Amino acid sequence: MREDLVKVEQELSRQSASAYQPVSEITSYLLGGGGKRLRPALLLLAHGYATGSEGNRQSAIKLAAVVELLHSATLIHDDVIDSADTRRGRPSANSRWGNHRSVLAGDWLYMQSFQIALQERNFHVLDILIDLTQKMVEGELLQLEKIGRIDVSEEDALKLSNYKTACLFSGCARLGGVLGGLGEEHEKALDDYGRYAGLAFQLVDDLLDFTASSEQLGKPVLSDLKEGKVTLPLIYAMQNGHSEAREMVACVLHEKEFLSVQPETLVALVRDSGALDRTRNLALEYAVRAKACLNGSGYSEYARALTTLPDFILDREY
Repeated sequence: MREDLVKVEQELSRQSASAYQPVSEITSYLLGGGGKRLRPALLLLAHGYATGSEGNRQSAIKLAAVVELLHSATLIHDDVIDSADTRRGRPSANSRWGNHRSVLAGDWLYMQSFQIALQERNFHVLDILIDLTQKMVEGELLQLEKIGRIDVSEEDALKLSNYKTACLFSGCARLGGVLGGLGEEHEKALDDYGRYAGLAFQLVDDLLDFTASSEQLGKPVLSDLKEGKVTLPLIYAMQNGHSEAREMVACVLHEKEFLSVQPETLVALVRDSGALDRTRNLALEYAVRAKACLNGSGYSEYARALTTLPDFILDREY
């Protein structure tokens, strides 16, 4: 698995180097900025799970690079939309090169991703990639619609989590199954596995905005709220009858900054409301659902890795 991820890195470097120089500069910077490569790893694990052995890994390695390029494209566009200054503890692409060049670099990454995928000559692969890309764009549009609004519901937040995060996880798991030659039923089970794991991932992400340090996050704490995003922990805190929480959230949304409200005050209030525990319990529920999708098929090393992946997601600290 480690060797496969090294090959994915080599493929990403090749693709970045092949770009027009102004684009290559941005993509090299972004791809060299760390990241857990969780999505490529998920695709490779699902492929190993499907084949039961190493099998022909070349297609899986290429598609693993594709999903990382797609993910990177969304990060660039997200930072432009959010006017973000940092990404993984470093200046964001838009803060270094400006919005216009960053957007075009993101567009190039999208197109390059599909160019690589086309080489597989597999319409089913393209269908999955197109579907997940459309959903991610729809998620971004939905988020824009909800920016700055306090009336975001639990249903809204989970739909956003599904479209912006979980659909790429589900696509990665499904693509691994498709390349491994699984039938429709088992392919769908991997799709569900990825979706539940992705939902757990996003909920943990929401929690870390309240529980992690800015050094761990690579960005300021409570940056989501400052950007106008009301996430599930805040929704639960306001649902629990804490009028003070609602007043604080409304104030930050109005000021678009922590001026009248101190971040640590809001964090303490949300924690005391039980909202963080409730969010974590939901993440745990999704992790359990993800494992159930494997139907106890834990005999290969890949199956065991997929079984432990949701636990890794729950326990991560950044």
